[in-house]
Amino acid sequence: MPSPSSTSPAILVAGGAGYIGSHTSKELQKAGFTPVVLDNLVTGNRFAQGRFGPFYEGSISDAALVSEIVRKHSIAGAILFAGYAYVGESTQWPRKYFNNNVSSAIAFTDALLDAGVNKVVFSSSCSIYGTQEKVPIGEDAPKNPLSPYAETKLFFERVLRAYDSAYSLRSVCLRYFNAAGADPEGEIGENHDPETHLIPLTIYAAMGKGPLNVFGSDYPTPDGTAIRDYIHVTDLGDAHVRGLRYLLDGHASVQLNCGTGQGNSVKEVIAMVEAVSGRKVPVEFGPRREGDAPALVADASEAKRLLGWNPQVSSLESIVRTAWRWHSELAPAVLKTP
Repeated sequence: MPSPSSTSPAILVAGGAGYIGSHTSKELQKAGFTPVVLDNLVTGNRFAQGRFGPFYEGSISDAALVSEIVRKHSIAGAILFAGYAYVGESTQWPRKYFNNNVSSAIAFTDALLDAGVNKVVFSSSCSIYGTQEKVPIGEDAPKNPLSPYAETKLFFERVLRAYDSAYSLRSVCLRYFNAAGADPEGEIGENHDPETHLIPLTIYAAMGKGPLNVFGSDYPTPDGTAIRDYIHVTDLGDAHVRGLRYLLDGHASVQLNCGTGQGNSVKEVIAMVEAVSGRKVPVEFGPRREGDAPALVADASEAKRLLGWNPQVSSLESIVRTAWRWHSELAPAVLKTP
Protein backbone atom coordinates (compact mmCIF):
# COMPACT_ATOMS: atom_id res chain seq x y z
CA MET A 1 0.00 0.00 0.00
CA PRO A 2 1.43 3.40 -0.92
CA SER A 3 2.10 5.50 2.15
CA PRO A 4 1.74 9.28 2.42
CA SER A 5 4.85 11.25 1.53
CA SER A 6 5.84 14.80 0.77
CA THR A 7 5.23 14.09 -2.92
CA SER A 8 1.75 12.58 -2.48
CA PRO A 9 -1.01 14.97 -3.59
CA ALA A 10 -2.79 16.15 -0.45
CA ILE A 11 -6.59 16.00 -0.34
CA LEU A 12 -8.66 17.79 2.29
CA VAL A 13 -11.34 15.40 3.57
CA ALA A 14 -14.01 17.34 5.45
CA GLY A 15 -15.80 14.92 7.76
CA GLY A 16 -13.08 12.34 7.23
CA ALA A 17 -13.53 10.75 10.67
CA GLY A 18 -17.08 9.67 9.84
CA TYR A 19 -18.24 6.33 8.49
CA ILE A 20 -17.86 6.92 4.75
CA GLY A 21 -15.22 9.62 5.22
CA SER A 22 -12.84 7.34 7.12
CA HIS A 23 -13.19 4.54 4.59
CA THR A 24 -12.58 7.03 1.79
CA SER A 25 -9.50 8.34 3.59
CA LYS A 26 -8.12 4.81 3.66
CA GLU A 27 -8.81 4.38 -0.07
CA LEU A 28 -7.09 7.72 -0.77
CA GLN A 29 -4.01 6.60 1.12
CA LYS A 30 -3.95 3.27 -0.73
CA ALA A 31 -4.20 5.18 -4.02
CA GLY A 32 -1.14 7.28 -3.22
CA PHE A 33 -2.81 10.45 -1.95
CA THR A 34 -2.33 12.06 1.46
CA PRO A 35 -5.74 12.52 3.11
CA VAL A 36 -5.80 15.54 5.42
CA VAL A 37 -8.86 15.20 7.63
CA LEU A 38 -10.90 18.06 9.06
CA ASP A 39 -13.61 16.92 11.45
CA ASN A 40 -15.32 18.44 14.50
CA LEU A 41 -15.93 14.92 15.91
CA VAL A 42 -19.56 15.71 16.70
CA THR A 43 -20.54 12.57 14.80
CA GLY A 44 -17.06 11.50 13.67
CA ASN A 45 -15.16 8.64 15.25
CA ARG A 46 -12.15 9.24 17.46
CA PHE A 47 -10.86 5.77 16.54
CA ALA A 48 -10.41 7.08 12.98
CA GLN A 49 -8.62 10.25 14.11
CA GLY A 50 -5.22 10.55 12.43
CA ARG A 51 -5.26 6.94 11.26
CA PHE A 52 -4.59 7.61 7.59
CA GLY A 53 -3.04 11.08 7.56
CA PRO A 54 -2.88 14.47 9.29
CA PHE A 55 -5.93 15.37 11.39
CA TYR A 56 -7.42 18.71 12.37
CA GLU A 57 -10.29 19.02 14.83
CA GLY A 58 -12.46 21.95 13.86
CA SER A 59 -15.40 23.26 11.86
CA ILE A 60 -15.69 23.35 8.11
CA SER A 61 -17.03 26.91 8.52
CA ASP A 62 -13.73 28.08 10.04
CA ALA A 63 -12.28 29.90 7.02
CA ALA A 64 -8.99 30.69 8.72
CA LEU A 65 -8.44 27.02 9.60
CA VAL A 66 -9.37 25.84 6.11
CA SER A 67 -6.98 28.39 4.62
CA GLU A 68 -4.20 27.29 6.97
CA ILE A 69 -4.68 23.62 6.04
CA VAL A 70 -4.67 24.41 2.31
CA ARG A 71 -1.49 26.46 2.64
CA LYS A 72 0.36 24.09 4.96
CA HIS A 73 -0.38 20.94 2.94
CA SER A 74 -0.63 22.37 -0.61
CA ILE A 75 -4.12 20.90 -0.95
CA ALA A 76 -4.92 19.78 -4.52
CA GLY A 77 -8.63 19.06 -4.04
CA ALA A 78 -11.27 18.44 -1.41
CA ILE A 79 -13.94 15.90 -0.55
CA LEU A 80 -16.92 17.20 1.39
CA PHE A 81 -18.69 14.82 3.75
CA ALA A 82 -19.28 16.69 7.05
CA GLY A 83 -23.07 16.59 6.84
CA TYR A 84 -25.79 15.62 9.29
CA ALA A 85 -27.69 12.68 7.85
CA TYR A 86 -30.71 11.65 9.93
CA VAL A 87 -33.91 12.08 7.95
CA GLY A 88 -36.21 12.08 10.97
CA GLU A 89 -34.04 14.50 12.92
CA SER A 90 -33.93 16.85 9.94
CA THR A 91 -37.72 17.06 10.01
CA GLN A 92 -37.67 17.88 13.72
CA TRP A 93 -34.70 20.26 13.61
CA PRO A 94 -34.45 21.67 10.08
CA ARG A 95 -32.40 24.70 11.13
CA LYS A 96 -29.63 22.38 12.34
CA TYR A 97 -29.51 20.75 8.91
CA PHE A 98 -29.66 23.92 6.83
CA ASN A 99 -27.07 25.62 9.05
CA ASN A 100 -24.57 22.77 8.72
CA ASN A 101 -25.32 21.08 5.41
CA VAL A 102 -25.85 24.34 3.50
CA SER A 103 -24.50 27.40 5.34
CA SER A 104 -21.34 25.77 6.71
CA ALA A 105 -20.78 23.89 3.45
CA ILE A 106 -20.94 27.17 1.53
CA ALA A 107 -18.48 28.77 3.96
CA PHE A 108 -16.15 25.81 3.46
CA THR A 109 -16.39 26.06 -0.32
CA ASP A 110 -15.81 29.82 -0.23
CA ALA A 111 -12.70 29.27 1.89
CA LEU A 112 -11.41 26.69 -0.59
CA LEU A 113 -11.93 29.07 -3.52
CA ASP A 114 -10.28 31.95 -1.68
CA ALA A 115 -7.29 29.67 -0.98
CA GLY A 116 -7.03 28.59 -4.62
CA VAL A 117 -8.68 25.15 -4.50
CA ASN A 118 -11.28 24.60 -7.22
CA LYS A 119 -11.92 20.86 -7.25
CA VAL A 120 -14.50 19.27 -4.91
CA VAL A 121 -16.10 15.84 -4.63
CA PHE A 122 -19.41 16.19 -2.82
CA SER A 123 -21.16 13.54 -0.75
CA SER A 124 -24.70 13.75 -2.10
CA SER A 125 -27.54 11.26 -1.71
CA CYS A 126 -30.16 9.28 -3.57
CA SER A 127 -32.66 10.84 -1.15
CA ILE A 128 -32.93 13.78 -3.55
CA TYR A 129 -35.01 11.56 -5.84
CA GLY A 130 -37.74 10.76 -3.33
CA THR A 131 -40.30 8.20 -4.44
CA GLN A 132 -39.89 7.15 -8.07
CA GLU A 133 -42.17 5.22 -10.38
CA LYS A 134 -39.34 4.03 -12.63
CA VAL A 135 -36.60 1.75 -11.26
CA PRO A 136 -33.62 1.63 -11.64
CA ILE A 137 -33.19 5.37 -11.11
CA GLY A 138 -31.01 7.39 -13.50
CA GLU A 139 -29.44 10.77 -12.84
CA ASP A 140 -32.08 12.51 -14.95
CA ALA A 141 -34.97 11.17 -12.85
CA PRO A 142 -37.28 13.78 -11.28
CA LYS A 143 -35.99 15.27 -8.03
CA ASN A 144 -38.53 14.99 -5.22
CA PRO A 145 -36.78 15.35 -1.83
CA LEU A 146 -39.07 14.27 1.03
CA SER A 147 -37.13 15.66 4.01
CA PRO A 148 -35.09 18.72 4.98
CA TYR A 149 -32.01 16.46 4.85
CA ALA A 150 -32.69 15.59 1.22
CA GLU A 151 -33.44 19.24 0.46
CA THR A 152 -30.01 20.25 1.79
CA LYS A 153 -28.28 17.76 -0.50
CA LEU A 154 -30.16 18.93 -3.58
CA PHE A 155 -29.71 22.59 -2.68
CA PHE A 156 -25.94 22.24 -2.29
CA GLU A 157 -25.70 20.46 -5.63
CA ARG A 158 -27.31 23.60 -7.07
CA VAL A 159 -24.80 25.77 -5.22
CA LEU A 160 -21.99 23.81 -6.84
CA ARG A 161 -23.53 24.26 -10.30
CA ALA A 162 -23.71 28.01 -9.76
CA TYR A 163 -20.12 28.11 -8.46
CA ASP A 164 -19.00 26.16 -11.52
CA SER A 165 -20.58 28.71 -13.83
CA ALA A 166 -19.37 31.77 -11.92
CA TYR A 167 -16.03 30.70 -10.43
CA SER A 168 -14.94 27.62 -12.44
CA LEU A 169 -15.26 25.39 -9.37
CA ARG A 170 -15.33 21.85 -10.73
CA SER A 171 -17.25 19.22 -8.78
CA VAL A 172 -18.34 15.60 -8.80
CA CYS A 173 -21.56 15.02 -6.85
CA LEU A 174 -21.88 11.37 -5.87
CA ARG A 175 -25.47 10.38 -5.16
CA TYR A 176 -25.04 7.14 -3.31
CA PHE A 177 -27.67 4.70 -2.33
CA ASN A 178 -27.43 2.56 0.84
CA ALA A 179 -23.89 2.57 2.23
CA ALA A 180 -23.17 -0.60 4.18
CA GLY A 181 -20.45 -2.97 5.35
CA ALA A 182 -17.07 -2.36 6.97
CA ASP A 183 -13.42 -2.25 6.01
CA PRO A 184 -12.52 -5.79 4.82
CA GLU A 185 -9.17 -5.46 6.62
CA GLY A 186 -10.93 -4.71 9.90
CA GLU A 187 -9.34 -1.35 10.74
CA ILE A 188 -12.51 0.75 10.76
CA GLY A 189 -16.25 0.30 10.53
CA GLU A 190 -19.68 1.74 11.20
CA ASN A 191 -20.49 3.43 14.51
CA HIS A 192 -23.63 5.59 14.61
CA ASP A 193 -25.54 6.81 17.66
CA PRO A 194 -28.41 6.39 17.15
CA GLU A 195 -28.11 3.64 14.56
CA THR A 196 -30.74 3.77 11.82
CA HIS A 197 -29.28 1.56 9.09
CA LEU A 198 -30.88 -1.79 8.41
CA ILE A 199 -27.82 -4.04 8.28
CA PRO A 200 -26.27 -3.05 11.64
CA LEU A 201 -29.72 -3.08 13.24
CA THR A 202 -30.26 -6.60 11.91
CA ILE A 203 -26.86 -7.63 13.26
CA TYR A 204 -27.68 -6.14 16.66
CA ALA A 205 -30.89 -8.19 16.71
CA ALA A 206 -28.90 -11.34 15.90
CA MET A 207 -26.56 -10.46 18.77
CA GLY A 208 -29.50 -10.43 21.18
CA LYS A 209 -29.95 -6.67 21.45
CA GLY A 210 -33.71 -6.71 20.94
CA PRO A 211 -35.94 -7.51 17.98
CA LEU A 212 -35.56 -5.91 14.56
CA ASN A 213 -38.46 -3.62 13.73
CA VAL A 214 -39.44 -3.92 10.08
CA PHE A 215 -41.65 -1.21 8.62
CA GLY A 216 -43.98 -2.74 6.08
CA SER A 217 -44.48 -6.29 4.83
CA ASP A 218 -47.15 -5.56 2.21
CA TYR A 219 -45.14 -3.71 -0.46
CA PRO A 220 -45.66 -4.66 -4.11
CA THR A 221 -42.35 -6.57 -4.11
CA PRO A 222 -41.67 -10.32 -4.43
CA ASP A 223 -41.61 -10.90 -0.65
CA GLY A 224 -43.60 -7.87 0.51
CA THR A 225 -40.66 -5.97 2.06
CA ALA A 226 -38.92 -2.88 0.71
CA ILE A 227 -36.00 -3.27 -1.69
CA ARG A 228 -32.85 -1.16 -1.51
CA ASP A 229 -29.53 -0.99 -3.37
CA TYR A 230 -26.74 -1.72 -0.86
CA ILE A 231 -23.24 -0.55 -1.77
CA HIS A 232 -20.16 -1.49 0.23
CA VAL A 233 -18.53 1.48 1.92
CA THR A 234 -15.12 0.50 0.53
CA ASP A 235 -16.51 0.64 -2.99
CA LEU A 236 -17.96 4.05 -2.17
CA GLY A 237 -14.53 5.16 -1.00
CA ASP A 238 -13.10 4.02 -4.33
CA ALA A 239 -15.78 6.03 -6.16
CA HIS A 240 -14.66 9.18 -4.32
CA VAL A 241 -11.03 8.53 -5.25
CA ARG A 242 -12.00 8.04 -8.89
CA GLY A 243 -14.15 11.17 -8.81
CA LEU A 244 -11.21 13.14 -7.48
CA ARG A 245 -8.90 11.81 -10.17
CA TYR A 246 -11.54 12.67 -12.78
CA LEU A 247 -11.41 16.31 -11.62
CA LEU A 248 -7.62 16.42 -11.33
CA ASP A 249 -7.46 15.19 -14.93
CA GLY A 250 -9.35 18.32 -15.99
CA HIS A 251 -12.84 16.98 -16.65
CA ALA A 252 -16.07 18.93 -16.27
CA SER A 253 -18.47 18.85 -13.34
CA VAL A 254 -20.89 15.93 -13.16
CA GLN A 255 -23.52 14.32 -10.93
CA LEU A 256 -23.38 10.54 -10.65
CA ASN A 257 -25.28 7.73 -8.95
CA CYS A 258 -23.34 5.22 -6.86
CA GLY A 259 -25.02 1.86 -6.47
CA THR A 260 -24.78 -1.72 -7.69
CA GLY A 261 -27.89 -1.73 -9.87
CA GLN A 262 -29.14 -4.69 -7.85
CA GLY A 263 -31.67 -4.52 -5.05
CA ASN A 264 -32.15 -6.66 -1.96
CA SER A 265 -35.26 -6.82 0.18
CA VAL A 266 -35.39 -6.48 3.93
CA LYS A 267 -36.18 -10.18 4.23
CA GLU A 268 -33.16 -11.04 2.06
CA VAL A 269 -30.94 -8.96 4.35
CA ILE A 270 -32.34 -10.77 7.39
CA ALA A 271 -31.74 -14.15 5.77
CA MET A 272 -28.14 -13.23 4.92
CA VAL A 273 -27.40 -12.05 8.46
CA GLU A 274 -28.80 -15.33 9.78
CA ALA A 275 -26.68 -17.32 7.31
CA VAL A 276 -23.46 -15.43 8.11
CA SER A 277 -23.93 -15.29 11.88
CA GLY A 278 -25.55 -18.69 12.38
CA ARG A 279 -28.08 -16.97 14.63
CA LYS A 280 -31.78 -16.29 14.40
CA VAL A 281 -32.90 -12.68 13.94
CA PRO A 282 -36.01 -11.88 15.98
CA VAL A 283 -38.30 -9.66 13.91
CA GLU A 284 -41.36 -7.54 14.63
CA PHE A 285 -43.30 -6.38 11.59
CA GLY A 286 -45.12 -3.06 11.69
CA PRO A 287 -46.90 -0.73 9.27
CA ARG A 288 -45.10 1.09 6.49
CA ARG A 289 -43.40 4.40 7.23
CA GLU A 290 -44.70 7.42 5.39
CA GLY A 291 -42.48 8.31 2.45
CA ASP A 292 -40.77 4.92 2.14
CA ALA A 293 -40.68 3.73 -1.47
CA PRO A 294 -41.22 0.06 -2.35
CA ALA A 295 -37.92 -0.09 -4.25
CA LEU A 296 -34.91 2.20 -4.74
CA VAL A 297 -32.22 0.87 -7.06
CA ALA A 298 -29.52 2.85 -8.85
CA ASP A 299 -28.70 3.06 -12.50
CA ALA A 300 -24.97 3.65 -12.00
CA SER A 301 -23.92 3.17 -15.60
CA GLU A 302 -22.66 6.76 -15.89
CA ALA A 303 -20.28 6.35 -12.94
CA LYS A 304 -18.96 3.20 -14.54
CA ARG A 305 -18.57 4.91 -17.92
CA LEU A 306 -16.98 8.17 -16.75
CA LEU A 307 -14.98 7.00 -13.74
CA GLY A 308 -14.25 3.40 -14.70
CA TRP A 309 -15.88 2.47 -11.40
CA ASN A 310 -17.06 -1.07 -10.77
CA PRO A 311 -18.01 -2.19 -7.25
CA GLN A 312 -15.73 -5.03 -6.16
CA VAL A 313 -16.96 -6.06 -2.71
CA SER A 314 -20.65 -5.13 -2.82
CA SER A 315 -22.34 -8.51 -2.93
CA LEU A 316 -24.83 -8.78 -0.08
CA GLU A 317 -22.78 -11.62 1.42
CA SER A 318 -19.57 -9.56 1.40
CA ILE A 319 -21.34 -6.56 2.92
CA VAL A 320 -22.88 -8.62 5.71
CA ARG A 321 -19.72 -10.64 6.43
CA THR A 322 -17.57 -7.53 6.86
CA ALA A 323 -20.27 -5.82 8.93
CA TRP A 324 -20.78 -8.89 11.14
CA ARG A 325 -17.05 -9.19 11.80
CA TRP A 326 -16.82 -5.50 12.70
CA HIS A 327 -19.83 -5.36 15.00
CA SER A 328 -19.38 -8.75 16.67
CA GLU A 329 -15.58 -8.96 16.99
CA LEU A 330 -13.73 -5.73 16.26
CA ALA A 331 -15.89 -2.79 17.32
CA PRO A 332 -16.21 -3.78 20.99
CA ALA A 333 -12.43 -3.62 21.39
CA VAL A 334 -11.92 -0.52 19.20
CA LEU A 335 -14.66 1.49 20.88
CA LYS A 336 -13.24 0.77 24.33
CA THR A 337 -9.91 2.32 23.34
CA PRO A 338 -9.44 5.75 25.02
